[in-house]
Amino acid sequence: MDRRTTVLTRALAPVLAAGVTAAVVAGAIGASPAAVPAAVPATAASGVVEPASVQSAAYTTAVSAARSTTPTVTVIGTGGTISAIADSRSSFTSYRSGRIAIEDLVAQISPEIGEVADVETIQFGNSGSSGYTIAQFHELTAVVEEALETSDGVVVTSGTDTMEEFAYWLDLTVQSRKPVVTTGAMRPWGALDENGEQVQVFGTDGPANLYNAITLAASQATYCYGTVLMLNEEFHAARDVTKTSSYRADTFQSREFGVLGWIDGDNIKVGRAPARVETCDNPERWATPFDLSTVEASDLPRTEVVWGYQEAGGEAITAFAEAGVEGIVTAGTGAGGISSAQRAARAAAVADGVTFVSTTRTGSGSVYGGGEGVIAGDDLIPQKARLLLLLSLAFAPEDPAQVLEWVTSLGNPEFETTAPVAGTAPGQGKA
Repeated sequence: MDRRTTVLTRALAPVLAAGVTAAVVAGAIGASPAAVPAAVPATAASGVVEPASVQSAAYTTAVSAARSTTPTVTVIGTGGTISAIADSRSSFTSYRSGRIAIEDLVAQISPEIGEVADVETIQFGNSGSSGYTIAQFHELTAVVEEALETSDGVVVTSGTDTMEEFAYWLDLTVQSRKPVVTTGAMRPWGALDENGEQVQVFGTDGPANLYNAITLAASQATYCYGTVLMLNEEFHAARDVTKTSSYRADTFQSREFGVLGWIDGDNIKVGRAPARVETCDNPERWATPFDLSTVEASDLPRTEVVWGYQEAGGEAITAFAEAGVEGIVTAGTGAGGISSAQRAARAAAVADGVTFVSTTRTGSGSVYGGGEGVIAGDDLIPQKARLLLLLSLAFAPEDPAQVLEWVTSLGNPEFETTAPVAGTAPGQGKA
């Protein structure tokens, strides 16, 4: 069977979203176009830039197209708890991941999902999220990019353990402005009864999460947002979100920033947007420099994370440097502090050409400063700083100044708060 399988075709338009701040798209399934606002009035917005709704021809075109046609969404399965078979219907923590194919998962939310989009599936893999390599991440980006050539959006299912890293990697590397949504589940999808037939686990969250993720991608509500993570009816910016609980269904949180928005049945509410939406009408500026079609997976450097704690030794840093690691992220105490032994080992590694990013282990808050060979990671969490450092070193291996600029700017994007140049759209006034 072809890896890409057309599963469903229906003609009913998807849910929509039209604005960024306080934008509500209500009753889109079965609603007439006139019932869905085309934009949020500037008077209703309260964002950093004025007006705070998306002032973008590309965004408006995408949303309008989703309103008038049936979108195509490709769902790429990589495994995780959402694909798991549990020991019993009441077993929430004892299960085996990667037992249900993505085509079968989509089929089990049919025919309802056909009222939202035409859905195609690709089985990229079927294992736990933490088992994937950076080389496989490289390949996943290529698969997503290829799917977006013909699809209006992509959903990537994965395990939740490192879903935030899946999401941030795709956020940094996918060059298309079309929606990319990652999702999964905190409880296994199904179990086998006494006859070997699949039945659903009590209270499983997988079907709703998959349905909502496809709905969100089809709506184009996150066009130009980069990759978002959707779980438990909420969607988050890939950069900001992190897993906060080993078992709770509301495990994903965006620390001080909060959710981008949420899905309540047929309603999508978008409360805020990532800063990169400002450049939605300027594709070259919107895209990151990390076009993986120009770099082989074998050329990606090794980067690691070292944790700070009471009287931490410097041997881990020394060992990583001697093993050929090119970049190390320190997850320090408080505002990024590391022990005296770690500082000595770091200085020696910097002298040998290793680049460091300083972050905090607290899960929120900024790290400032930096110095020779050490970049302040601001409030980027360690595991994401590692991915950004890896890509920066890959694309500027002999240019420390460029690595510093990318980690600082791409790692901590901010809205442009100065007035745009006369005659330009927001986000196009910068050089």
